[in-house]
Amino acid sequence: MCLLLGVGYVLVLRLAAAVAGPNGGQAEVAVLDGRVVGAANVGQVFTDPRYFWGRPSAVDCNGAGSGGSNKATTNPEYLAEVEQRVEAFLEAHPYLLRGEVPSEMVTASGSGLDPDISPRGARVQVRRVAEARGLDPAVVQHLVDSLAVRPWLGMFGTEKVNVLKLNVALEALQPAATR
Repeated sequence: MCLLLGVGYVLVLRLAAAVAGPNGGQAEVAVLDGRVVGAANVGQVFTDPRYFWGRPSAVDCNGAGSGGSNKATTNPEYLAEVEQRVEAFLEAHPYLLRGEVPSEMVTASGSGLDPDISPRGARVQVRRVAEARGLDPAVVQHLVDSLAVRPWLGMFGTEKVNVLKLNVALEALQPAATR
């Protein structure tokens, strides 16, 4: 029974993932200049103004210890953290009003590993990224729009943009050597 459940069950799951899962059951990786730069299904930390930023993470995007902060939305420490994130986001995006800051950009996800942001979360960063890179904002906005993933069949899931893929596309558009 141990062999059946311990090994057989795992093999059945691996087979199902290989047949029905995306990428044959393997993690999708992002590649730049022939090098793997990260797993597209795990959030990465970006702080440079030349890159799009993802959601904050209570675990610094450490896949070995995923999880949220477990603080209630009324917890004074949590509220202070969110307020600090709002202030930092507004400092980096002085063209935004406080009410224009997407909540996802200042609140951590439940897993701490969320690789995606909403198109709105990306759009509010377009101007900062374009200015930092010396690019036309319309070009950067087009890149965001081209990488936005729509809900499956138009109704299952949410519209999202993978932050790592977006930043890799930025680097392909404007390699570090040309900056």
